[in-house]
Amino acid sequence: MATLTNFLLKPSPELASITKISPSFYCNFPSNQYFEKLKTFKPKRSLLITKATAAPDVEKKVNKDNERVQKITSMEELDEALKKAKNRLVVVEYAGKDSERSKNIYPFMVNLSKTCNDVDFLLVIGDETEKTKALCRREKIDKVPHFTFYKSMEKIHEEEGIGPDQLAGDVLYYGDSHSEVVQLHSREDVEKVIEDHKIDQKLIVLDVGLKHCGPCVKVYPTVIKLSRQMSDSVVFARMNGDENDSCMQFLKDMDVVEVPTFLFIRDGEIKGRYVGSGKGELIGEILRYQGVRVTY
Repeated sequence: MATLTNFLLKPSPELASITKISPSFYCNFPSNQYFEKLKTFKPKRSLLITKATAAPDVEKKVNKDNERVQKITSMEELDEALKKAKNRLVVVEYAGKDSERSKNIYPFMVNLSKTCNDVDFLLVIGDETEKTKALCRREKIDKVPHFTFYKSMEKIHEEEGIGPDQLAGDVLYYGDSHSEVVQLHSREDVEKVIEDHKIDQKLIVLDVGLKHCGPCVKVYPTVIKLSRQMSDSVVFARMNGDENDSCMQFLKDMDVVEVPTFLFIRDGEIKGRYVGSGKGELIGEILRYQGVRVTY
């Protein structure tokens, strides 16, 4: 039976034109040199639309019993909350008492907290007390609203001044653990997915991205939706190339120089790839590798 190693040695003609990354980019993982070389694609429009309601005062809002957002008032409370969360995604909003942006984004975080039961949401009002000011100094927060994402007590992502669409997209991207998309963390994981679907001959769509890639985050809700709609004939999987050495080596072997890159795999061989974050283009490519005639 063919393994991933076998089909890596036999790239399809469509892959030959992909520019290879210089070997020097991979010498000191996780050096920033490689990631600075990677290009990202800007989506034409936002993929998520969330309707806003009137934004109430942040301090009054957090006191309602039916909200899952935990208010943090000190460094000790934050550290304890992160420790308690273990490997769950934790989203921390640093807000200001008189910040209009903080007041406007907070209702959307509340809504997310009610629907994302496997994610912990925390709120720090940075200018409320000396303890919260000290916490902000420790975390180097100088602008609000500021969102920081943690897993296993490790900071995995942070952003400033984002809107509802970006916040929802980030939560999906960094917190997805229950969708139809298979989460891959090593080369061995990729090999297993390929072996598992040689019998049913399903098309495998492998989404290769990076942790801090904006377009990768924005296209991911589409990937989740397609994984549900096409589950009978297509398997969707995802790998972040900067997660560990094994993933980084996979990017090198795949000649991935732009993200997001979608690899189309069937019968242990790469049939082609699509580079970009366009929803229509991605669907068109999937249909094409499913044997459907597509006209652009």
